[in-house]
This record gives sequence, C-alpha cells and structure tokens, in this order.
Amino acid sequence: METYIIKRDGKKELFTIDKIKNAISKAFIAVGAFATEETLGAVLSHLRVHNDITVEEIQNQVEVALMAEGYFQVAKAFILYRQGHTEDRETQRRLDFMMNYVQASNAAEGSKFDANANVEHKNIATLIGELPKQGFIRLNRRLLTERIKDMFGKELSDKYINLLNQHFIYKNDETNLANYCASITMYPWLIGGTKSIGGNATSPKNLKSFCGGFINMVFMVSSMLSGACATPEFLMYMNYFIEQEYGEDYYKRADEVVDLSKKRRTIDQVICDYFQQVVYSLNQPSGARNYQSVFWNISYYDRYYFQSLFEHFRFPNGEAPHWDGLNWLQKRFMNWFNEERTRCVLTFPVETMALLAEDGDIKDKEYGDFTDEMYAKGHSFFTYVSDNADSLSSCCRLRNAITDNSFSYTLGAGGISTGSKSVLTINLNRAIQYAVRNNIPYQAYVEDVVDLMHKVQLAYNENLKSLQEKGMLPLFDAGYINIARQYLTIGVNGLVEAAEFLGLEIKDTPEYAHFVQELLGIIEKKNKEYRTKEVMFNCEMIPAENVGVKHAKWDREDGYVVPRDCYNSYFYIVEDKSLNVLDRFRLHGRKYIEHLTGGSALHCNLEEHLSQEQYRQLLRVAAVEGCNYFTFNIPNTVCNDCGHIDKRYLKECPHCHSKNVDYLTRVIGYMKRVSNFSEARQKEAAKRYYAEKGKAPKC
Repeated sequence: METYIIKRDGKKELFTIDKIKNAISKAFIAVGAFATEETLGAVLSHLRVHNDITVEEIQNQVEVALMAEGYFQVAKAFILYRQGHTEDRETQRRLDFMMNYVQASNAAEGSKFDANANVEHKNIATLIGELPKQGFIRLNRRLLTERIKDMFGKELSDKYINLLNQHFIYKNDETNLANYCASITMYPWLIGGTKSIGGNATSPKNLKSFCGGFINMVFMVSSMLSGACATPEFLMYMNYFIEQEYGEDYYKRADEVVDLSKKRRTIDQVICDYFQQVVYSLNQPSGARNYQSVFWNISYYDRYYFQSLFEHFRFPNGEAPHWDGLNWLQKRFMNWFNEERTRCVLTFPVETMALLAEDGDIKDKEYGDFTDEMYAKGHSFFTYVSDNADSLSSCCRLRNAITDNSFSYTLGAGGISTGSKSVLTINLNRAIQYAVRNNIPYQAYVEDVVDLMHKVQLAYNENLKSLQEKGMLPLFDAGYINIARQYLTIGVNGLVEAAEFLGLEIKDTPEYAHFVQELLGIIEKKNKEYRTKEVMFNCEMIPAENVGVKHAKWDREDGYVVPRDCYNSYFYIVEDKSLNVLDRFRLHGRKYIEHLTGGSALHCNLEEHLSQEQYRQLLRVAAVEGCNYFTFNIPNTVCNDCGHIDKRYLKECPHCHSKNVDYLTRVIGYMKRVSNFSEARQKEAAKRYYAEKGKAPKC
C-alpha cells in the first residue's frame, strides 16, 4: 500500500525512503563519518511512518532515532542541516515572491495572502508590508496551537492544523497579530484624547480640533486592528461641535457668512471643508497599514434608531444629542459625499443607513424617502432594515444585537463598542463533498468541524485576554472596545457550491431553504452551546474577497467539484440571469438569513440606476421579505484619459468620448477600480449579471 506524506506547503506526495537516507548520509559526512547500509537500517528502524504524516514529523523522528543509536554529533549535524535548508528555502521563497510581486499586474494580483487589501498601486512600501506575512502566519499558528494543546490537548491541536492545511477551514487575517474589526465608541477620546491609547493629543475642544483629532484617532485605532474601524458616532459628535461654535440652530442659517477671511465662507461651506479634510485624509495610504488606507465605516440613523441608541447619551457638558441638527448633518454629508465621488475615487467611508421597518414599510417615512432619493441620485451605500430597534449593522458586515440600550462609557456605549475578535471560516463545499465521498452524513461531519472551530476560537480568545493582561491592547483598556461585546465569528463560504453538488436548484424552493436553514442552524446551535457571559459567537456569510478565490482553486486542485472560479457570499449564483431583482431579495430574506447572526450582505447588481419610486418599492420588498442588509451595485465609469467619473455604466467617456475607461464597483463591501482587483476577481466581476432596469419592480 502506498503511503503519502504532507509537504510543507500542505500538498501530498508519495513517500520514498531514499530522501531520508540521503539526508542522514549527509549528516554523517558532515562530522567526517560514513553511514553504512547497516547503520542506516538501524536508524530507520526507529521511524514510524504513516499516511498523511508531515515532513517535519518524519525529520523529528530521525533526530530522536540518531540519538537513540548513540550518534549524538550526527544528530546535531542533522539539526543544523535542517536549519540550513529551512533558511535556504525561506530566502528563496522571499526572492521568488519579490520577483513575482514586482512583475504582477497590480498589488492585488501580486499579494499572496491579502488580495483584498485596499491598495491601488504597488510600490516599495507595499512590498515591504508583504514580506513578513508568511512569518506572521507561522507565529499566529504556533501561538494558537500551543493554547489549544493547553486547553483541549494535542490531538485537537493536530486536527485543527490538518483541517487548516487541507482547506476545510480557513483562519481569516492570519497575517496580522491584531484582533479583527471593531465598531468603536469615541467617548474615551472625547473626554481624554488619545493619551489612553499611547498618543499625546488632548481631547477636542472645538470643531477644528475635533476634525483634525478624529483623523489621528482613527489612524491610531486602525493600526491596532486587522480589519475595519467603524465610527457610528462620528456625525453625532461633529454635530455637537458645530453647535458649540454656530449655535443649536446652525442648520437653519447654513447660508450665513461666518468666515472673516477673504473666502467669506458660509456655515455650510465651512462644514463641507471639514468633510473634505476628514474624508480625503482617511482615504490616503497609511504607513502603519502597509500603504493601505484605513477601512473606515460610518452609520446614519433614522429617528427611531437614533432614539434607541442615544436616548440616554450625554456629552461631557451634560447636553443630550439633538436630533434636528444631526438629521440635517447626516443628509448634508451624504449628499456631499455622493457629489464628491464624481470628482475623485473615494472608497471610504463605507456607509450604512439604519432604518426601522413596521407593517411592511419603513417606519420613518422621511428617511425612507431620503434613502431612495440618494439611491436614485446614484449614491452607493448599504441599508440595514430591521423590524426591531434592538439590532443594527454596526460595521460594514457585522450585525449586532443590542442587549442594553443604556448609554454608559464603561459598558461600551450601548451597542456601539462591539465588533469581531476573530473569524474562522468553514469551506462548506469541501466539507460536504468529503463527507458524501466517505459515506458520512454531511450534517454530522459539518457539526464535528464546527465544534472544533468553536474550541479553536475559545483558544484564540484566551490568547487575546493574555495580551490584554500584559497591557498590549489599549483599545480594550481605554474603553473604545468592550472585549465581552466582541464576537468570535464562525464564517461560512462555499454554501451555494455545496448545494449545487447535492443537486439542489439554487432558487427559492422548499428544498434549498431547508438545506440553508439546516446547515446554518447547526452553526447557531453550537454558537448558543459555547456562549457564556464572557464569550459570544455569531455566524456570518463572509465577504470572501480573497478566500473565495482560494477555496475554489484549492478544491479544484484536490479533485472536488468546483462549478466556478470564486465562491461568493450570496445565497444565489452571481452569474444566474434567470433571477430577477425580487428573487435576489427573497433569497436574502428572513428564512435564509435567520441563523446568520453575524449578517450577510445582498449586493443587488443593476445595469443602471432605478427611479426613486422603484427604489422605494424595493425598500418595501426588503421590509416584507426580511432582507435586512443590502446595497445596489451599479458600476461607475472612470475615464483613464481625462479622469471624468460618471455614476452610470458607460462604454465611453461622456466628457472626452474616450473608450479607454475603467469601472468602479464593489469587489465586495467596498468600491474600487476593477483594474485593481486580482485577476481571479476581475474574471468573477466580468461574469456578474447586472439586472436591467425593466426587470425591476413596478410601483
């Protein structure tokens, strides 16, 4: 029977004894000796090689065998031989990576580990940021497996690494030591500046210091996160400082001149200048993030969400936030940002509009109308719709259940100070195909893998707590984030592909709905089983900007059925032309997302913008169907010759008539040039079906 070993890159190879013999012989020669066949046989007799053993395990056994036979100097030479080869391999790997990176078509294609990074141009700074990533992965795995061994034993630790190497599961953001994403409360900064997180800035005292200090604070916070930084209080705080300078009724006097300089700016112009300062600054590449800009998210609230979240909030001077001013400021910022995006490619902030639904419609009619008005104007943002003001999308992709609406800085500011500490993703397509091939009920196999994932996440949480105890996580200590309110996330990828493998039609059918509910229900059951007062779990259909491509590639290489080159994060097939807009909302409705406590996002791809009335109808559809998080994705045209940006999906520039155009669209989550996608994602984007305007619902 043939025996296969697992190489360092995770691939399997037929085991041959000759390679081991050659390595042992070289170790003998290194100390001036010679290994006879008898000597080699004696050493090799100690080895216990089995199927799927790793190269490292075999070499460890060789070291022990040499010492057992009394060849201590040879064992030392063998260890040095291994170390030398390891260093040679690592140096060659880095040289190969450097050559491939500099020759790649763009930064996404060049990156081996993080093709979804928000980097437009590759340069020496981005290359420097890429080089240590392999080392971070090894370090993170070592830290995690050591903790797993302490908590659950070596067998579980080995099983985790095996599932990881065999691509049944994927540890998101292993290239970074920091915890994942967070929706922060800014209150610690409001009262104490950045000193509590290692800065030297005092608290903001006026509108100017607020905007300048906010930029610095977001850069500092983002440098201590591996993912997104959401600041849902941003506009509420900005409104407070505007009122301090221009009065509570400033929005009624927006055209009043308040600038004594030659510019003679009005209140509105002053505010828009501060918008520009903040947005353009935060879209700049950051040295602390390997030349990425920060992943910055903000929220807008209708009146009911505002009351639910901020009813008991008080500023340091004792004042409550004022809805009328915030209402005006939210609308002004959104309109300004929409217009500014025709002047420059601005990826951030990712915006989410939170709306409360009631009786199949948006309860706050003013904000329902404003939302569809902004969509009709061509603006690109997310909308979160709930029939209960006890939850919201507090990050670009994180649904948060509010369990305490009271506003308290030490308690994390009532649903704001939250996020995801760590994401660990199951590849459902591989897991289900493996189970079926091996005559295992796939439900039982998925449950077994998910159970292990929860234990791994608990181990990660203990490592995080250890870092906090040693003072390494000032965001938690200062109160920007509450560690108990951050989730350990179980990610899902390859769900549609798994259903296709089982012969299910990917449409709104009872069979497909049952499949989705059954699988995601298994994860939610485990989430509840492992939840404690200190640890919360959620389940998320991850965006899979990067890993969706990797899973498809790895599965195809290992002989699994792979219907497309990228596993997307939807409940439908992206390229399916038979589904209309209503079908897509229905397939992201309550019976499909019921168990996704971490959320999912419907990216409704449209060929052109709809009318305000049609968007209004789709908001009602979302409320009725229970589709709680969505956006409309219409590619914007960017002229590569004159720089003109148009909100429409055009074949030539309307300004200079050049056909040398690029498109701005969402890779997933955030907008970026298609030419800056990785090659695999560019192919996926080209296959997306964009529904025609005529197929949208009629009013």
